[in-house]
Amino acid sequence: MKKLLIIASFFICQLVAAQVNAVTDTGDTVVLYDDGTWKYLDDSVRADREIKTNPASFSTPSESTFMLKSKGTPYGFNLNPKKWSFQKSAENDEAEFELVLKGEDLYGMILTEKVEIPLESLRELAIENARLAAPDIYVVTEEYRMVNGKKVLFLQMNGTLQGIKFSYYGYYYSNVHGTVQYITYTSQNLLSEYRPYCDDLLNGLVTLEE
Repeated sequence: MKKLLIIASFFICQLVAAQVNAVTDTGDTVVLYDDGTWKYLDDSVRADREIKTNPASFSTPSESTFMLKSKGTPYGFNLNPKKWSFQKSAENDEAEFELVLKGEDLYGMILTEKVEIPLESLRELAIENARLAAPDIYVVTEEYRMVNGKKVLFLQMNGTLQGIKFSYYGYYYSNVHGTVQYITYTSQNLLSEYRPYCDDLLNGLVTLEE
């Protein structure tokens, strides 16, 4: 699934010509496809939706014994080196690291910046930037989680890129020291199989400023 790795690289993808946004005579926004079909843009992207907090606590798995460290921000990413390979990002200039579940079609990306962004604003930015690549993107699940003692935003977003139905599944966090977007992605039909690997990887997110 190298093609998915390339075309799903977050914020540098071009608009997909086969998908066009349009407005109906009643004011609703729809996505038009080149096969003649269409769908309403899902209202799950509305900023006024209440985001609930998951009552569970999430922590780094014991098998995640290796820590990647961001160069420009005080964030660390604990992972299981027997399961995950990683490298400095080559496909996406905006990302700091790229990750791959060994021998599988699950990918990860770590994007960091020094600017603090409120989680509510970070949510909207993530959706709008994802929509540049996939105009039909919509939020499947969203909630706040306590991960290693920090409140993070969890988002699962689904969309279509060049005919491939894919899912973004990731954590978003920001404080005075900077912002991190820790994303996994794969095709929609594989996400249920890969979800435990996604959660184990994402739950390795820690802050290092203390």
